[in-house]
Amino acid sequence: MTQNAVPSVSWIVRNLWLIPVLPMLAAGIGALLKAAQRRLAATLAIGSMSISLVLALIAFADALSHPVVQIVNFHWMQFGDQWLSLGWLLDPLAAVMLVMVSFVGLLIFIYSVGYMAHDDNFTRFFCFLSLFAGAMLGVVIANSLLLLFMCWEVVGLTSYLLIGFWYHRPAAAAAAKKAFVTTRVGDLGLLLGMVWLYAQSGTLLFYNHGAGCLEQGAVAALAAHVTIGGMAVSTAIGLLVFCGAAGKSGQLPLHVWLPDAMEGPTPVSALIHAATMVAAGVYLIARVYPLMSAQALAVVAWVGAITALFAACIAVAQNDIKRILAYSTVSQLGYMMLGLGVGGVAVGIFHLITHAFFKSLLFLGAGSVIHGCTEEQDIRNMGGLRRFMPITFLTYAAGMLALCGFPLFAGFWSKDAILHAAHGWGLSRGPFYLGAIGALLTAFYMTRQVYYVFFGERRTPEAAAEAVVSQHHGEECAVADPHESPSVMTWPLILLAIFATFLGFVGTPAWPWFQSFLAGQHVTFSFSGFSEPGLLSLMATSSLIVVTGLLLGWWFYGRKPILHPTDPDALERLQPSLFHALADRLYVDEFYGVTVIALTRFAAAFSAFLDRWIFGGIVQLISWIVTGLGWLDFSADKVLVNGGFDLGCRELFVGGRLFTRLQNGRVQNYLRVIGIALVVLVILLLWGRLG
Repeated sequence: MTQNAVPSVSWIVRNLWLIPVLPMLAAGIGALLKAAQRRLAATLAIGSMSISLVLALIAFADALSHPVVQIVNFHWMQFGDQWLSLGWLLDPLAAVMLVMVSFVGLLIFIYSVGYMAHDDNFTRFFCFLSLFAGAMLGVVIANSLLLLFMCWEVVGLTSYLLIGFWYHRPAAAAAAKKAFVTTRVGDLGLLLGMVWLYAQSGTLLFYNHGAGCLEQGAVAALAAHVTIGGMAVSTAIGLLVFCGAAGKSGQLPLHVWLPDAMEGPTPVSALIHAATMVAAGVYLIARVYPLMSAQALAVVAWVGAITALFAACIAVAQNDIKRILAYSTVSQLGYMMLGLGVGGVAVGIFHLITHAFFKSLLFLGAGSVIHGCTEEQDIRNMGGLRRFMPITFLTYAAGMLALCGFPLFAGFWSKDAILHAAHGWGLSRGPFYLGAIGALLTAFYMTRQVYYVFFGERRTPEAAAEAVVSQHHGEECAVADPHESPSVMTWPLILLAIFATFLGFVGTPAWPWFQSFLAGQHVTFSFSGFSEPGLLSLMATSSLIVVTGLLLGWWFYGRKPILHPTDPDALERLQPSLFHALADRLYVDEFYGVTVIALTRFAAAFSAFLDRWIFGGIVQLISWIVTGLGWLDFSADKVLVNGGFDLGCRELFVGGRLFTRLQNGRVQNYLRVIGIALVVLVILLLWGRLG
């Protein structure tokens, strides 16, 4: 293996490949374990992620001291006289992502020990989790778009396996197929962009000492070439790459798979929806950011803003605790794309990092609620859980406030950075207004969910039925109370709640350490950062929006608690038609069903018709013609050729047999024949004379 690396790179950079390989190795060993070897499977998975986290922290420390791009490239495959190279890199962006993915992933692994304790396929679950985490870590360190794409596809495969882990459930199996097919649509665009990029630049290495496809020379050359409609080649390639990112990160119109992905076990939802798979699309755009032209970034910004508002609207009317969080994830991913489009890498990635912690917390908190309520997921059948699950309630409240962007929580700083950048975007204020409305709806639907789940009285159907019995018979009937989750599940919640509360302080206007670290700059603490024109008024406006959303949620759901599971929703009473449309996800799936899916089915049926009756018919006709010609040839050969030949042979045989009797070599026979001939001749001569 020929290396093309900076000679002075540190030990951790040279061995950065160990970070993704260790979980993959654990997955490989776990695939060979028997179902009964549960403890060993969990130990391998958690141990490998722990070592990966330690290595990621070492890499992070190295990036702190050397905030530049450090690479290790090597030749992988040769085509003629050209080599296709792969490699890995370490820079501030990769270092931050490595720590986040490995740390949040480790907490989810630990949580899964308790959540999946009674599952028969415990060993297989940890095998899939480890492979998923290893592939995502491979995406992060890749210095080649080809290597990134390889790991990207493994992430897609393992997401299919994890979403459909409970494959005996039809909904889970359907959701897995839906996720796999939908993300492949986006990946096709990414593949086309990758091929086009290689054709134009001759390399898929991001950085290669000035010869990489993201370095100045290649980017300038791509921007100088134009394609259809005068569009720069860099813009076209950037939009194709964004197709892949939109598929993985659930952006319109490829968002439909992500809400259904919650059919998998809750730890899978936390891993996919918070820290890894959906973040991969945002990370991809951040990684290829030098390639993204202003036009491509404008598309990214608008798609992100529309997605943020669209998903927030749908989340308002959902009743499944995990589906609400799933649509919230779609919305927050839209904010990340908006941040990348209008503010740059640091703005989008800052929200990605904070979101990873508070959304993991919310999904794991939802899992704790489901676990404590005996697999119940409908928020209408919950209520009053704060008394039974105090740790889950307090940690969930921290995650909820961070998601809403409540002042001083992590989401407040990262969301405000996005809104501030959108407010100052020179092309349009439209994305800012869409984002602001989305923020209001976020606070509203999360308040609605919290009041449904944790406040009021219990509303399980069994409790309602027994309350009726109690009223009629004067008896007190007890229903099994929900219970707090075991410590192996609550401790990850507590740790994530701490980060969801305080992590945002690394990126405040007074101390923008995170943004400076990604840019490789030195930063000092100063309150003068708040003096930027319009910043304080925008922060006040953002806070007012959040508080308004919280108050609206209280007005509709807290002021008059819901008493029975069958009671109509407050919004449903106010505007039933709109509420039902939002509850049915604005009929996007139905629209796809009568358009894209119907067209696909028609194309499949038409192709089957062509194959069976047209192409197959032509083949059958040719077969019949060839068979007929063969029969004619056979008949002609057998009757005419063979028959004539055989007849001639028989005649020759008979004639030859006759002549053999004459030519038998006996002289007396010859003399006898001559004598007879003379007698006949004499008789003929005499007959002639007498006549």
